[in-house]
Amino acid sequence: MKVKISTNEEFHAITVLEPILAANMTADLRALCEPFLQQEVKNLLLNLKDIQKMDSAAAGTLLELRNLFYKNGASFVLCELQPSVKKYFDQHEQFEILQIAPTQSEASDIIYMEEIEREFTD
Repeated sequence: MKVKISTNEEFHAITVLEPILAANMTADLRALCEPFLQQEVKNLLLNLKDIQKMDSAAAGTLLELRNLFYKNGASFVLCELQPSVKKYFDQHEQFEILQIAPTQSEASDIIYMEEIEREFTD
């Protein structure tokens, strides 16, 4: 799986550089994302701007990763979804469960706000 990773003081941003996110990629996606939970900066922004198609296994993995990150006090935000991927999540009633932003800038704002919320609740 081809990706681009960048890091700043609050989160890691991963851009998936593939047109399809399918079942055969879920192990790679999990192996890529889970180690960030062991780092000082745990928050993850996943940019899916190049993904045109996604299957149920990949969507399920994103939900599992989202739950894992939030369980560990970290943010997991998706951004820049293509209309076909948005439609998939909406049809499978997963759009409301996942934290999704239209742009990477808005996704980073969500992460910053969640960090502030965690500081107040700790």
